[in-house]
Amino acid sequence: MSNSDYSALVASQREFFLSGATRPAAWRKAQLEAVNALFTDNHDELCDALWKDLRRNVNDADLMDVAYCAKEAEYALKHLNTWMKPVREPMPVVFEPGHILVHRDPLGVTLIIGAWNEPFMLTFGPLVAALAAGNTAVLKPSEISAACAAAAARLVPKYFDPRAVVVVEGGVPETTELLAQEWDLIFFTGSPSVGKIVHQAAARNLTPCVLELGGKNPTIVHSSANLKVTARRIAFGRFINSGHICTAPDHVLVWPDVKDAFVQHMAETIREFYGDDPQQSPDYGRVINRRNFDRLVTLLDSGKAATGGQSDAADLYIAPTVLVDVAVDAPIMQEEIFGPILPVLEIASVEAVVEWVNSRPSPLGLYVFAEDNAVAERILAATRSGDAVVNDCAIHPLFPELPFGGVGNSGMGKYHGHWGFEAFTNARGVLHHSARVDPDVRYPPYAKHGIQRVIVNKLMP
Repeated sequence: MSNSDYSALVASQREFFLSGATRPAAWRKAQLEAVNALFTDNHDELCDALWKDLRRNVNDADLMDVAYCAKEAEYALKHLNTWMKPVREPMPVVFEPGHILVHRDPLGVTLIIGAWNEPFMLTFGPLVAALAAGNTAVLKPSEISAACAAAAARLVPKYFDPRAVVVVEGGVPETTELLAQEWDLIFFTGSPSVGKIVHQAAARNLTPCVLELGGKNPTIVHSSANLKVTARRIAFGRFINSGHICTAPDHVLVWPDVKDAFVQHMAETIREFYGDDPQQSPDYGRVINRRNFDRLVTLLDSGKAATGGQSDAADLYIAPTVLVDVAVDAPIMQEEIFGPILPVLEIASVEAVVEWVNSRPSPLGLYVFAEDNAVAERILAATRSGDAVVNDCAIHPLFPELPFGGVGNSGMGKYHGHWGFEAFTNARGVLHHSARVDPDVRYPPYAKHGIQRVIVNKLMP
């Protein structure tokens, strides 16, 4: 598509939006039902695309992408009537009769730029919010997960009016052209470096953004933690989808007196999950492409492999790996890992944990494993992160009741469930003030009423 084609696409959706067609609840519900049908009717095809791109097993495909998107649409359908109701706020007595309402108005024409690691969740999850809120959307799936992008482009026209939802395939040139258009909201999931480019492009038209970015999610293992359960939950969060999850535990900070036992539990858990040879496990994925494989292999030298460490370039396979003896300034500690490697470092106190977290860019997630609730609360009270989980990790995006999103370097804006509805709407305050009562004291000339300014101030809200 040329730049003029993109302009025509946006103009067509804007004309449709301004017609008012997207505002009724019936239209929104029909679109949400279409999302649900797309993922229900084509379940096997979508799972197959995830296998081709990421060697994702069906259980994990449903958990993070296919069944997930259907359920996200179901949740929005269940709650949409409540979300759409104007919220009444108190009216100052001196302005009675009257009332105050807050409406959630759709923003208009939106652009959703997805990511390759969870290619359906991170494209159609925001779409659910956009449609529930009464917007149109242009979807730009990642070209890196090519099979999933092709599936989305093939299926979306079967379920949606192109004036409401369109998929644009392509890479950087196409994304650049899309960002040059005038949108009412841009939703982007990806790295902080690309997020800055998106935000700069949006600023040219003062377009609001939701940026779901990554980061190095610190995972704290206190000496009071249940080490077996902790190891199982951390291994699940780190190695599912071959580590390609923005909420995955990036590194572990463990109390010295339980470090060896924790590492041993991790090794045992990996064998339990994936067998003696994870490369043969039907439940263990692969790195997305050779570029990411080469980057990850270089990070294996950042420490000693307590378990794992093997790789096979021909199969894009890197074993689930736990590294110990990792220096704070090692290469693996300088960037988000985004792969199946977990460095384990020692830390000796809550104060040291707080200093560690606060001296680095704010993470998307912060995970604290401790049976001592006071320890968890002290860490949470003194640190900043997009979200946090106690005694688990990585699973919070699966809960539509929770606001999901980053802060600072890990992003801006929240979504999922009602939070997504709010992200794609404008909170429009509406004041209804009756004309039946209109006291002169409000108006000049003030001297005529002989009232001091202090008295007038008391009459104003």
